[in-house]
Amino acid sequence: MNAPAKALNQGVAPVTYGVGDRPPRGDYASAASDYTCAQRWDQYTPEQHALYARLHQRQTAQLPGLACDEFIQAVQQLGPADRVPRFDDVNERLVPATRWQIVAVPGLIPEEAFFALLARRKFPVTEWLRKPEEFDYVVEPDVFHDLYGHVPLLFNPTFADYMQAYGEGGLKASRLDACELLARLYWYTVEFGLIDTPQGLRAYGAGILSSAGELRHSVRSPQPRRVAFDLQRLMRTRYKIDAFQSTYFVIDAFQQLFDATAPDFTPVYAEVRGKPQIEAGAVLPGEREFAAG
Repeated sequence: MNAPAKALNQGVAPVTYGVGDRPPRGDYASAASDYTCAQRWDQYTPEQHALYARLHQRQTAQLPGLACDEFIQAVQQLGPADRVPRFDDVNERLVPATRWQIVAVPGLIPEEAFFALLARRKFPVTEWLRKPEEFDYVVEPDVFHDLYGHVPLLFNPTFADYMQAYGEGGLKASRLDACELLARLYWYTVEFGLIDTPQGLRAYGAGILSSAGELRHSVRSPQPRRVAFDLQRLMRTRYKIDAFQSTYFVIDAFQQLFDATAPDFTPVYAEVRGKPQIEAGAVLPGEREFAAG
């Protein structure tokens, strides 16, 4: 499936939903019409490889007891942790596992282009790495966030199918002017989702798993509210992009995500639009909440 014409690369940084005042960094002039580009692995410096290794070491040390087992088991599929992985090497393991592949992009890309890639089982990974002074926090997703945070769970067949279904749903949402509602689904699951396991709450969202501080905050802190996953409730809930989340949605299993994306969202969008939005951190009467893990 091809991206709609308005998603074609025009050689400049795209205008994207939720972006701040400055344009996204990245060399968009060298990208193809679908925003993919070469990884240019040889251009990473020894200092950048060392920075990636430090990021990988820090996050991996925090995973036990906080990240879901599926993620922990799949991190090793990324390859050696002492350098930025070659995307082609990762694909040699990922394609046989779930028929997904990762593709390089210059940075943030428009929603339609993003959805089109996911629908074709291609996950866009930013080619550039954050600067040393951004070690603890980077505003835009970089190669470490995209690769370390997102790619391991693409080795899980159920989660991989959910991601493709999300992409297909996104293409339809863009025609229904419902991208904001679908963006909330992505934010509260793919980026900041928690899962209830026999061992307790664990993180599976990439924004959590690639964060220095939010991993422990999301699972252990008594401050945020952890609410049982409900599709319409989630789509009504606002979120903040510049602070730890005050609300997390908890699934029982990855199959729950896939089942939630199976129905036609058209009537769901209509129902959600007819109800008031919910502020982050709010809890509704009768909702099932989870205590800190």
